[in-house]
Formats: sequence, structure tokens, C-alpha cells
Amino acid sequence: MVYCNRCDRYFNSNGAWVQHVNDSSAHWMCWKCDRDFMSWNALLSHYVNSPYHSYCRHCEEDFDDDDELEEHMEDCHWWCRHCDQVFQNELGLKEHYRQSPAHHYCIDCDRDFMSDSHLRSHRNSKLHHPQDVMCPFRGCGMSFVSRSALVLHLESGGCASRVSKREIDYFVRQKDTHNIITDPSRMITGAFEVYKEYIATCGSWNGHAYECVLCHREFRQLADLNKHLASPRHESKSYRCPNISCGVHFSTLSGLCQHIESEKCGVFKFRAVRDTMDRVFDDMKRLSL
Repeated sequence: MVYCNRCDRYFNSNGAWVQHVNDSSAHWMCWKCDRDFMSWNALLSHYVNSPYHSYCRHCEEDFDDDDELEEHMEDCHWWCRHCDQVFQNELGLKEHYRQSPAHHYCIDCDRDFMSDSHLRSHRNSKLHHPQDVMCPFRGCGMSFVSRSALVLHLESGGCASRVSKREIDYFVRQKDTHNIITDPSRMITGAFEVYKEYIATCGSWNGHAYECVLCHREFRQLADLNKHLASPRHESKSYRCPNISCGVHFSTLSGLCQHIESEKCGVFKFRAVRDTMDRVFDDMKRLSL
């Protein structure tokens, strides 16, 4: 005999007791956890809050694991994974993405990004901006989505004109006569720092790697160390953000351009900054090679 304590009844077999528990409104049984609840609401709360259940409250269905539940939520509901909210339709979900400060949503592409900076980078990409910034140097003909991308192209030595970062820096110094975007305190006698060319030799081997004597970073190949030394890594940060409350410095014009384009500190709203940047880029085609 099997006794039901709650109903004060005896049953001839375990099967009969199980049938009674399943049919009776006095029992709300979770068979997985072997717990009997007093009401449906109590059982529902258990399903929703227990780490042993993967329960969809909208469909009243318990899944084997969280992966199955998430697959169900994405396939059968308008579900925001980040906020764990379900909406009545697609429009409601997209409106949530658009309005919620927890999301960084591109309406045009219907994509939600991890951060505001990722969204800004996406919005500044060629998906949303035409490549209408032309390289001004003869023999190149390449076009870019932004000024920073153009300058990076020139500084890297990848332009067919063979213009160098040194020439770009000298040109900017000539144009920025009021030191709007350049820092005179980081220049030597009013000009950009004297360029030093560092070349590593086999003497840079420290026993297990090639070591940079300036920053002590290690490289597996001597060629990689020399690429590092030829980069702007150890140059003076002669470019500056004109916003006093920001004051970030950069060793390259492309770095400053990226900072301005990101609108992190709103510096581009100042007319002096806009005029200086326009003058630099408008006159760049006249750079003497």
C-alpha cells in the first residue's frame, strides 16, 4: 500500500498513487526534483527560479537544458537575449532595441552591437559611407571612407606616390601655424622632433628573443623588431586633441583624425578645429614630393 499524506488516502500500488498525484488538484508535482507543491503558482515559481529547470513561461514547457531553451526562445519568440524580455511581435523587439540604453542598434542594418564605439565604427564604415575621400597624390587613385583612413594609407607608406609619414608631419606643422592640433611643447625649437632611425641587429638577441631596447618588448624575428622600430610607437606624441577637457595626445595624424571622427569629446564642433582640419586636407594635394 502507498499512503498519500496530504489527502490521507491509501493506494494499492505506486502506479495508482502516481495517477492520483497527476490527476488531483491538491498536488502540483515536479517529478524531476521530487517536490510536491500546494498550487500551480508555487510550482510555476519553482520552474522559473530553479537552476535545475530550463523553463519557457510563455509556452509552459520545460526543456532539457539552457541551450535547448535559448534555441526555442530565438526560434519561437521575439526575444531580447541581453535583457531577457519577450515582445509580442518583431516591431516591438526592434523598437526595444532602438530605445533601450542597453543596446547599440543600427536601424538600417537591423544589427545590435556590443558597445557604442562598435556602433560608431560600423556607422563610419563603407556600409554607410561612400568611399569619396580621394587620395590627392598622382599615381594612386585610391579612395577611402574617412580622412583618418586616407592619412593611415599615407603614413603606412602604402601610397603609390611614396609619400612618407615624415613629410605628412612636416606639412601639418606648416599648416597648423596656431598650434590647434599640434603641441609646441613636444616639438624641438618650434619644429617636429628630429627623426631618428633605429635599426636592430643580431646584438638585440637576449638569449630567447629579439628585444627592443626602448620598451623591452620581445620579438621572435629580427625583421619584426625592425618593423616595430620603424613604426610611430616610440615617436613623440606631437598631435593633440584641442579640447582642454580631453587633452589626449597622439604620435600620428591618423590617430588624431580617428579620435575626432569618433566624436568622443565633441571637439569637431569647434570652428577652429574644423578650419584647421579642412585647411590641412584641402592643401594636401599641393604637398611637394
